[in-house]
Amino acid sequence: METKKELQILFWIVFFFALAFFMPVDSATFRTAVDATLDLTRWYAREHVVLCLLPAFFIAGVISVFVSQGSVLKYFGANAKKWLAYSVAAVSGTILAVCSCTILPLFSSIHKRGAGLGPAIAFLYSGPAINILAIILTARILGVEMGIARTIGAAVFSVVIGIAMSLIYRKEEQAKREGQMNIVLPPEKRPMWQTSFHFFTLVLILVFANWGKPAAGDTSSAWYYLYAYKWYITGFFGLFLTYSLIYILKIKWQWVAGAAGVTLLSVVLANMYITNPKVLPLVPMLVAIISLAVITLKDKNDDENKEWTIASWGFAKQIMPLLAVGVVTAGFLLGSTHDGQTIPGVIPNEWIAYLVGGNSIFANFFASVVGAFMYFATLTEVPILQGLLASGMGKGPALALLLAGPSLSLPNMLVIRGVIGTRKTLVYVSLVVVMATISGLIYGALF
Repeated sequence: METKKELQILFWIVFFFALAFFMPVDSATFRTAVDATLDLTRWYAREHVVLCLLPAFFIAGVISVFVSQGSVLKYFGANAKKWLAYSVAAVSGTILAVCSCTILPLFSSIHKRGAGLGPAIAFLYSGPAINILAIILTARILGVEMGIARTIGAAVFSVVIGIAMSLIYRKEEQAKREGQMNIVLPPEKRPMWQTSFHFFTLVLILVFANWGKPAAGDTSSAWYYLYAYKWYITGFFGLFLTYSLIYILKIKWQWVAGAAGVTLLSVVLANMYITNPKVLPLVPMLVAIISLAVITLKDKNDDENKEWTIASWGFAKQIMPLLAVGVVTAGFLLGSTHDGQTIPGVIPNEWIAYLVGGNSIFANFFASVVGAFMYFATLTEVPILQGLLASGMGKGPALALLLAGPSLSLPNMLVIRGVIGTRKTLVYVSLVVVMATISGLIYGALF
């Protein structure tokens, strides 16, 4: 045993020495890929972690602590009515408006609470795929037919993939059904409307804090005005959260008022001293999250309030390291594309555009695989595809990438593997890729 351990140490020493020794630092492609990795990592940290992931962890904590197991089992459990479970899961994306990484803590939470594999997978896919904001943007920029195809495809995918996973692992699901039949559930601690109010307040804060830019030249649509006033709207729902903390969670009003005051002060100071418009909103959001964590951890009236933040921290510990590895790997291999700029990775974007031209089986399959491994933040897949279509990408492969990309990514896969295991993750990813390929072929033949 001791010899084996020493050999493992020797192996890693040799591995990292060889990696450093043969590192192609003189290669322009390698240096550009490193730049892309650093650029994507910085952009992800600025644009996604504070505004998306941290609120999502707290939403997942709500599901884990405040949403009773009875409610999860009623709508998503192995013994829930199938039409109800899959209907709720399939439309969840229209409410959540999240990306493939932000959905992960929510998926992990309902899975741990006893959701059936099929409904949980349907929820996992539909959350990013049926994002109503992304679908509207797709129709406006890529065409109405592409928007409709994406909507229908994503809704069908979520149900079909969920059912397929449930059938493939039917023995496990049967055992889960039998186990859940004997569960004696405690009575609800508070009315369902109160928990729903608290949950959806956090969801709306997440949605409007991440409301995407309107199309270029758009200065009059409802989308434009929502974007222009999104921080006022987010602040308005912050008042709802204040109400919820005081009257639903029963936290001392003095503490909540203090947290709100500190957040407002951070808004004033950020506007006075921070000139970067991308960094400016991160300060009050981060201050608000820290303040929320402090007042819940210090609350002694209800242990669940403390458990809420502890559960949110648990999801962060589980998910953040894997996401970091995934983002770095995706940036190095596939490059960084955002805000109208593209820095290529080791795999040039020209290769991708060349390989997904036309409507062949290979083009659609390749687009599905690339989409599955690339990371798309909410709404960014549309301008990326706009550029690829202009470079010669076929419409079929474009739809295949739209159906596989937003719901999957390398970071997403690493986290899913930690929740449901390697084998189930491979089956899930394979189902998404195969169905996206078939959908692309059909759409490309029609249009």
